[in-house]
Amino acid sequence: MWLSLLKGILLPLAGTSLGAACVFFMKKDISQRLRSALIGFAAGVMIAASVWSLIIPAIEASGSYGKLAFLPATVGFWAGIVFLLVLDHTIPHIHLGSMQKEGLRSKLGKNAMLVFTVSLHNIPEGMAVGAVYAGLLDKNTGVTLSGAIILSLGIAVQNFPEGAIISMPLASSGMKRGKAFFCGFLSGAAEPIAALLTVLLYETLIGTLPYMLAFAAGAMIYVVIEELVPEISEAENSDIGTLFFALGFSLMMVLDVSLG
Repeated sequence: MWLSLLKGILLPLAGTSLGAACVFFMKKDISQRLRSALIGFAAGVMIAASVWSLIIPAIEASGSYGKLAFLPATVGFWAGIVFLLVLDHTIPHIHLGSMQKEGLRSKLGKNAMLVFTVSLHNIPEGMAVGAVYAGLLDKNTGVTLSGAIILSLGIAVQNFPEGAIISMPLASSGMKRGKAFFCGFLSGAAEPIAALLTVLLYETLIGTLPYMLAFAAGAMIYVVIEELVPEISEAENSDIGTLFFALGFSLMMVLDVSLG
């Protein structure tokens, strides 16, 4: 089981790394049209995963609460929202589209802040993977191995464009391709760390799984609404982003329901 867990938490990092590797065989930067499509797809996957892989299992795992089965999911969801709100106002980062600086004042360069931006996205994704695999370890939940793998695979797929969005602009700005790839890889390193910490936390705090699942969902939804949706809507090809949002959402939903 622990071997499956290790593979599951490393799969999203593999997606980020493959995306960052685009810097070695693509000469031109990603077009705005393709960028909107990729970000829209990523947002759709994250929202669908939040609902079907996290919030619904959190409610199902709270059956002992009776009519108040929604309570742990609600508390965990808001805790995730507040947690990302705090990180958003403290970690120095920039909006990918506008390069607007956010967080505490820092002397970090744009490249470092860009890495922090994607790392900020990856923290809740890592927590989501960790929470689902923690649910897999707890036999009292409805989480299945196929469902956990689907979540890891879905996040890995949507991490592919994130890796490319980091490495390609850095290479275009004059950075060596190897270093640009490493920055893309580094941005995804927060994900397996967050996943592993979530599993270890679950092992320490028995009975917290419904809260942890919903916490990860709230954190991911915050990222989508705060970072990804504005970038889609402000782009010239916002309709492309919207359509790919629907594609990512429906694909993740189909996979989770049919295979989970």
